[in-house]
Amino acid sequence: MSGTIVFVDHDGDAFNPNSLGALAKASTLGGDVAAFVAGSGLDDGWAAGLGAYGAGRVLVADDPAFEGGLPQPIVDALEPHAREADQIVFGAGVVSADVAAGLAARLRAGIHCETTELTVGDGGLTAVRPALGDTVMVESGFSQGPAIALARANAFPADPIGEGSAEVERISATVQDWSRAAKMVGREEAESGGVDIAEADVLVAFGRGIGGPENIPVVEQLAKALGGTVAATRAVVDAGWCSYNLQVGQTGKTVSPKLYVAAGVSGAIQHKVGMVNSGVIVAINKDANAPIFEFADLGVVGDALTVVPKLAEAIAARRG
Repeated sequence: MSGTIVFVDHDGDAFNPNSLGALAKASTLGGDVAAFVAGSGLDDGWAAGLGAYGAGRVLVADDPAFEGGLPQPIVDALEPHAREADQIVFGAGVVSADVAAGLAARLRAGIHCETTELTVGDGGLTAVRPALGDTVMVESGFSQGPAIALARANAFPADPIGEGSAEVERISATVQDWSRAAKMVGREEAESGGVDIAEADVLVAFGRGIGGPENIPVVEQLAKALGGTVAATRAVVDAGWCSYNLQVGQTGKTVSPKLYVAAGVSGAIQHKVGMVNSGVIVAINKDANAPIFEFADLGVVGDALTVVPKLAEAIAARRG
């Protein structure tokens, strides 16, 4: 098929939000859009639901070989369809990245990683990614097809674009013997210590401007009042104030909550790239020249330890 194939990763019956975002974005590129799903014991009705995210049809590879999400069997199944496509798009994720890399090697195709924007013109697919510490944006084309693009985490919103149901096409897949050599023998979930900040709708982030780790409960109070969770800058994580799973930024997690409150955060470029796609950004900093005010939607110039408790108290009172 010509057009776009989007690999949709899933954990059980839950689709990866980054895959759904990539699918919704692909639907804006024009041409046919097919979602590709691999697994064991998959339900057609469940797969058809991808129509709400822009899939015209869903290619379903259903075989025990795909159970557990090991990448090499999936590459075997996806390869013949990818050869006929103009571009193959992947949302961020461990399995997605492995499959994208394996497919690119198999097809000897170009791959574009950390993608934050996609367009299709007369010259084919153009992919955009940040570079040089996210200080510049680089546009890349592909000299030949198919083009492979792997999105940055949370680059594209995982929002339904309709209520349609896609046509489901069961496909046969030949899995090579050497692709079956690896086996999934177990799986353990990492201890996150709370809500995954990448999935939170409301985040209250803190930096060195709160003074010290003894003041983190002040920030937690505001997060609780807003119904959110806390996040942190690299500086305070490196200082040992909190665990790495709370870090936002270039070397941490990329987040896109509906509301991002930055308390005592200067807004260095390394932090900005991890949260700039938030819906509403509120900055609280006593330095009126702090970089974060350049891209915040609302700024409060003041000591975070003075403003944050009063804000938490006012919000809690308003919510009754």
